[in-house]
Amino acid sequence: MKVLIVDDDRSIVEAVTIGLELQWGDMQVVSAGNGESGLDTFFKTSPDLTLLDVNMPRMSGWEMLKRVRELSDAPVIMLTARGEEMDKVKGLELGADDYLTKPFSHLELFARIKAVLRRSEMTTPASAAPSFQTGELAINFSSHEVTLAGQPVKLTPTEYNLLYLLARNAGRVLPFEMLLTKVWGDEYRTETGYLKTYISRIRRKLGDDPDNPHYIMTERGVGYRFVRPISEEKIKD
Repeated sequence: MKVLIVDDDRSIVEAVTIGLELQWGDMQVVSAGNGESGLDTFFKTSPDLTLLDVNMPRMSGWEMLKRVRELSDAPVIMLTARGEEMDKVKGLELGADDYLTKPFSHLELFARIKAVLRRSEMTTPASAAPSFQTGELAINFSSHEVTLAGQPVKLTPTEYNLLYLLARNAGRVLPFEMLLTKVWGDEYRTETGYLKTYISRIRRKLGDDPDNPHYIMTERGVGYRFVRPISEEKIKD
């Protein structure tokens, strides 16, 4: 596995590198000291995971993340001293898979990495993977392809896993805690802010108006419900 660390603090880069190599013996770590070189390194090395700081010279972590997400859905964890709620929301809205505030322990970092990689590797057995179509939205659960009006919809692994769970249970209200546990893991069961941010991102990519949604309905205080297809539209075996 290959991990890219982008941070202008060399002491953090060195400490995280040592920790990763001790935890995973076959880990390959590459690094960059600013967003500009980080972006170049990302596309040259194609890492399996990127650990990305926010405040850096020449290009911020926000800008690097934005550019990465234009072409790649590889997992990204933000590592930053900016712990304000709005900063976390901004990172998630730009496409980060998780957000870890400095200072952090190696144990917490390793747990977050394992959770992110687990989500990115979630697969659906082909024998239990029907396709789904409602209106202009179509989901092929075997190939993980999502299209809207015939055009591909680019989703991150976490976004896809959340959409999959909702669509496979169309018509049922799925509680917040259940969605968080199934998609993120038990340690995230109270992180409703994560869930709301991802639902917002999925709605935006599906062209769904949050005030008058066609696909994902909010059941206030309970959870979310994916609209059941009308009679001529169905989940196809």
